[in-house]
Amino acid sequence: YHLTPHPSPSLRLELCRPMSFTLSTIRPDESNIVAQLIHRGLAVWYEDRLGQGERFGTEWEPFLIFPEVYEVLDPGGSIVARDESSGQLIGVCFVHPRETHHSVGIVVTAPEAAGRGVAKAMVSQAIADARAASKPVRLVSSLLNLDSYSLYTRLGFVPGAVFQDLLFVVPESGLAIEAPVGVDQVRLARADEAAALADFEMSLQGIRREGDYRFFLGNTVSLWRVLVSENRDGEMNGVMVVSLNPAMPMLGPGVTQDAETACALVWTALSELPGKSYVLLAPASQSDLIQTFYSWGARNVELHVSQVCGDAPVQRGIGFPTFLPESG
Repeated sequence: YHLTPHPSPSLRLELCRPMSFTLSTIRPDESNIVAQLIHRGLAVWYEDRLGQGERFGTEWEPFLIFPEVYEVLDPGGSIVARDESSGQLIGVCFVHPRETHHSVGIVVTAPEAAGRGVAKAMVSQAIADARAASKPVRLVSSLLNLDSYSLYTRLGFVPGAVFQDLLFVVPESGLAIEAPVGVDQVRLARADEAAALADFEMSLQGIRREGDYRFFLGNTVSLWRVLVSENRDGEMNGVMVVSLNPAMPMLGPGVTQDAETACALVWTALSELPGKSYVLLAPASQSDLIQTFYSWGARNVELHVSQVCGDAPVQRGIGFPTFLPESG
């Protein structure tokens, strides 16, 4: 999610005052403050614009997963904005350097700081850091938020693939769907396969992030399951990561050579999640795959788009991004 919240009427008078801020990084003792900011920013924006603030619940504690995960992956790599007069945290932007690119993760501005250029300053800093490393910047943003979409395109991001956020609700009794072709070729990834998984993704998508796969396989912060599909010759043809943390019930990131492999991986993942509701970001261009997921009971809950600032590799296969860690 990437949000620059729209100020509610009660805040507009306050927003008329100039707000000066500085950019820095998250301090070790600020995880709770960051989680509260993320929760409040998301809930206010979705309620103000879409009447859906309740989708993020009333508790901020689940959002601790963001500072916790990114601090393990990229210690000190976040960008935060602080009000100069009060020192209050008014914005956060998670940045994730990878071998081939930098990714911008969740971006949230405090509602009372909306319209003051906070998000623009943080993302601009992320772009500058990536350019200093001679790498492009990638992200996945909500198409429901035209403020964010406009911000990113003004800063030079070019939109690419559109993804449908598909919600799967698995019955307590398990999937009542016939197993698709290829499920017998799906297995759990081995602990020593991070490099192989990164090489496979690189071969299809042109991006590499071995550290992410090492993180998933190591389960350092949360619970993750990594599924691998192999063809009859024993060659890798798909991978799908499953988050088992209740704060982030998503399938992905993932990449497959074809739709058949994607179906096998998604079915296998869902079959192990009875009574759970999970979201998968599936490329809208894969119409036959989308139709299959509809037949499984999936329904659309949002739309996202991948965006790149800088060179974008030609991508093959089917990619399934996620929000943590960001995988645009």
